[in-house]
Amino acid sequence: MSNSTHIKEARYVLSFDYALKRLLRQKANYDILEGFLSELLGRRIKIENILESESQQDKVGDKQTRVDILAVDATGELMIIEVQYQFEIDYLLRVLFGVSRNIFDFIQQGNPYKEIRKIYSISIIFFKEFHNDNEYIYHGKTDFKGVHTGKILTLTANQQKAFGKIEAGDLHPEYYLLDVTNFNDVAKNTLDEWIYYLKNNRVEDSFTALGLDKVRAILDYDNLSRSEQRSYDKALDLKLGWESAIETAKIEGRSEGEAEREQLQQALTTEKEKAAAEKEKAAAQAAALTARIAELEKN
Repeated sequence: MSNSTHIKEARYVLSFDYALKRLLRQKANYDILEGFLSELLGRRIKIENILESESQQDKVGDKQTRVDILAVDATGELMIIEVQYQFEIDYLLRVLFGVSRNIFDFIQQGNPYKEIRKIYSISIIFFKEFHNDNEYIYHGKTDFKGVHTGKILTLTANQQKAFGKIEAGDLHPEYYLLDVTNFNDVAKNTLDEWIYYLKNNRVEDSFTALGLDKVRAILDYDNLSRSEQRSYDKALDLKLGWESAIETAKIEGRSEGEAEREQLQQALTTEKEKAAAEKEKAAAQAAALTARIAELEKN
């Protein structure tokens, strides 16, 4: 683990989503993903293979705000790694669907339940709507806890031997949400070093996190040929343009919403004024009727 570090100057490298789309699927570059996953999960990960994932868009011009990859480690466990730029109100449900679909697809192949693989869903998100205080790493997993005792349900000895897990919840999917834009750019440990890279596309020479040495060597922008640099710059421009278009749409939507709110507010004020006038008129009519009744009673 590295000490707390304020980043001053760092080497400019390719963005993780660009590398994920074009370079990290190659077996020669698996060690970059292995380093990232090892730091995140807190144990050494060895990638065995990269499978077809939900969306593999290869064209530079694709207006895609999501990039994902499906990796299989040496133990057969699945790692869904996704980079998401655009906020979706049902995003967490879509993450759940992605995990569920992989489980369903596996069973569709005729495999018995005992062959269902452990799945880790890792979401790297870049939208501001998700911010919660100062947190930037969230971990979710299933726990089977006794209602009366509070104790966690453990597997039987035979189950532990068969599945290599201890707790019942260990058989179920786990979720990691990395809200990297909420990171304060102060790397306190090796996982933070990865978060810094994911957010800034830069790697400090003093960083020691697993895989970042390969990021410096393989994804260094200055080591690219002129044509490769132009290709990357074009992809970056397209992504920034797409993000700008999304933000513009949000601003325009807010402006239209504000205009509609003002119209509705004015209409409400008018209706209230009409109602007040009608109430005043009714009160005057009631007073007149009361006065006439009193006059008739005197006669």
